Amino acid sequence: MGNRLTRIYTRTGDDGSTGLGDGSRVSKDSARVTAYGTVDELNSQIGVVLAHTLPDTVQIALIKIQHQLFDLGGELCIPGHAAIHDADIEGLEHVLDALNADLPALKDFILPGGSASAAHCHVARTVCRRAEREVVTLSHHDAVRPQAVRFLNRLSDLLFVMARVLARADGAGEVLWNHTRRHA
Repeated sequence: MGNRLTRIYTRTGDDGSTGLGDGSRVSKDSARVTAYGTVDELNSQIGVVLAHTLPDTVQIALIKIQHQLFDLGGELCIPGHAAIHDADIEGLEHVLDALNADLPALKDFILPGGSASAAHCHVARTVCRRAEREVVTLSHHDAVRPQAVRFLNRLSDLLFVMARVLARADGAGEVLWNHTRRHA
């Protein structure tokens, strides 16, 4: 393991800048910091999902994904660093296909909810979509490997399927959008 933090505060960011993994300093509101900050937020949201009792397949996958998100944050924090690879994306697709195989085909839109774990998984999905948008924004002016965007895109799909699985596993069922409802 690298250096151990013996003191959490350094005061070096008091001027509104932060250090990247390569030692350079950038503004805390830069596109790069925003992108990896949202990946960190996503990782925290997945931690909230993991605080629930989950089916083993979902729990095991989410724990692995948390490690991959930490790797992705490192990739975004160190310009030129590669930590997410095609095999990581293929792994997400494998889990997605396996979980989706037992679900009924979608005929309606699904609203976030159904159970606490499913609702938290939907929150993670929307944070994932935001992280993806922010990585795309970063890619407009800095080099970003396409695997980073593809990983987040596939992960948001997987989180959607996981939310469906969790809503059913918890017995609450999915909340379908009622497009024919009447307003009072």
